Amino acid sequence: MFYAVKVIISALLIVAASELAKRSPSLGGIIASLPLTSLLAIIWLYRDTNDIQQIQSLSYGILWAVIPSLALFITLPLFLKLGWRFEISLSAACTVTFLSYVTFNWAVQRF
Repeated sequence: MFYAVKVIISALLIVAASELAKRSPSLGGIIASLPLTSLLAIIWLYRDTNDIQQIQSLSYGILWAVIPSLALFITLPLFLKLGWRFEISLSAACTVTFLSYVTFNWAVQRF
């Protein structure tokens, strides 16, 4: 039952952010930029385990993942500004982001 509650709350937050963005792109961007997924994952993990060590590990993992994820928010508007179709822009931005993760993880392990 709690699993269903987690899914409903998570889905409602995503829908709320996208609906708000229709009315106010700036406010929608602010809401979407909040680490809602991370916060929900931390809350659900703590509620399920009460394990502070797991929360710390998850938090560090999120911190290191933020850096390469910025590639999406840099490349997507760039591709759209170049006149690329949305589907192509999103696919290319996701590919660049994936490559950023791979490169970043390689660099972190190397150094």
